[in-house]
Amino acid sequence: MQLSRRSLGVVAATSSLMPSLTWAQNADPRLGPRFIGRADAPVTVIEFFSLTCGHCAAFHNTNWARVKSELVDTGRIRFVWWDFPLDGIALAGACVARALPPERYGPFIGTLLQNQDRWAFRQGRQMEELARMAALAGMDRKGFDAVVADEALRRGIMELRQAAEREYRISATPSFAFNGRMQSGNIPFDQFVSLVQQAPKS
Repeated sequence: MQLSRRSLGVVAATSSLMPSLTWAQNADPRLGPRFIGRADAPVTVIEFFSLTCGHCAAFHNTNWARVKSELVDTGRIRFVWWDFPLDGIALAGACVARALPPERYGPFIGTLLQNQDRWAFRQGRQMEELARMAALAGMDRKGFDAVVADEALRRGIMELRQAAEREYRISATPSFAFNGRMQSGNIPFDQFVSLVQQAPKS
């Protein structure tokens, strides 16, 4: 999804508060890296995604199962998720995902992307539907309300987004960094494999 002035406006309020990415991760464990795969994998792939991006959902629903089974589980790549929310609903979803235990992060965002039409685009009911999804992941309504209202967590996630814009020049979602080499869009699996093979040596 191409970024627009409207989506960029989401981060305006935090622009003067941007610390380094390392600070953001160390200050709050909820903002630490979320990844799957061996730490010594020869290629690290970072996905910059928004939970309300249709192209991000398409990549997950079309390609993720093969990426995980053929590239992550075999030790060829380590896959890192980097939250890049495009709107307030995506930001709320990212807050919930990061408030869960780290091992539940990947499965939860996968569920949100797989069921995007069920919660993300239900005008006037997005938060209610998101709360239902959070309940299925073990977060009660009191916890959900506290998490989505947590300004420190919201600000930290937006700082991660700004770090991505600054360091990786993200202009669309999903975008991927293959050992730092960038590619945007819903990449077909065969092309994804080629990009892994062509990634710079780490």
